[in-house]
Amino acid sequence: MLFSGPGDIMLNYLLRRILYLFPIVFGVMLITFSLFYVVQSPRAMALQILGPKAPKEAVANWLHNRGYDKPLFFNTAPGKPPLDSQFFHYIKSLAIFDFGVSDATGEPLTEVFKRGAIPSLLITLPSMLLGLFLSVSFSLFLVLVRKSLIDLTGVFICVVLMSFPIMDYVILGQWLIAIKTSYLPAFGFNLEGITTAKYLALPVCIAAVAGLGAETRLYRSIFLEEINQDYVRTAKAKGASPNRILFSHVFKNGLISLITLVVASLPFLIMGSLVLESFFGIPGLGNLTITAIRTSDFAVVRAVVYLGSLLYILGLLLTDICYAAVDPRIRFQ
Repeated sequence: MLFSGPGDIMLNYLLRRILYLFPIVFGVMLITFSLFYVVQSPRAMALQILGPKAPKEAVANWLHNRGYDKPLFFNTAPGKPPLDSQFFHYIKSLAIFDFGVSDATGEPLTEVFKRGAIPSLLITLPSMLLGLFLSVSFSLFLVLVRKSLIDLTGVFICVVLMSFPIMDYVILGQWLIAIKTSYLPAFGFNLEGITTAKYLALPVCIAAVAGLGAETRLYRSIFLEEINQDYVRTAKAKGASPNRILFSHVFKNGLISLITLVVASLPFLIMGSLVLESFFGIPGLGNLTITAIRTSDFAVVRAVVYLGSLLYILGLLLTDICYAAVDPRIRFQ
């Protein structure tokens, strides 16, 4: 296909990138199939779910109900289609986003993921937006007062915040805010208007504060690199104010790096927060994943791995598109 106009060039670029995604997604499918069907056989999964002393009839029924009793790659049985196998059934199911049923409960996974997506997004989306606003604002302020005592103190605070794992923030937040002061609930979830905000306020704030130190230091380094560029010295020579230089030049040119970091977090945004949902008892996708690992529900784990990989690949495509949106020097070539 030969395109000449800017819009056609962009369409050409998008089509090429989308075509590149297919072999990558197929590779992810192949790896997950090898891990969950070859390395860890379905019979071993059945024994973990049903127990090592489960009757042979129960194991056979469990395998048959989930299609695990079919041949691995090709079906050579007389009168059977060659593609009637576990591998091609697995590939076809993932291609149409049919994740089957839970190995532990037998519930359709599509319904499970729909039910868990809302609580996860209610935590991760406000956490990301609040954390991004705080860390970018704090890093820009430190760049504005760079090489001063305030800057040194701010960097020291960031290092201190980075030194504690998120579990420490969770335990401290639950003890201080929920237990000692009883301002907010320490556990549970209720999807009912203002009550939902009460249950989500504490985990959202903890997530934002827990990542503040690392993100601020990273964004500060990005903006410091930009502020030492030639175009900043030119702006200073023209009499531009420090605030104008910081927000109109440094921040704008640092957006490319920010976009890369933000888009890279999209899979975690969709798939939920494992630690927060587990500690606060929120029935999101993160809690679902922890429960699936604990109960050896391999169907859920397979689906989560596939969805996470797919979201990350799509995030890379979105990153390239955003690059050209924020920087006119970048073209879809």
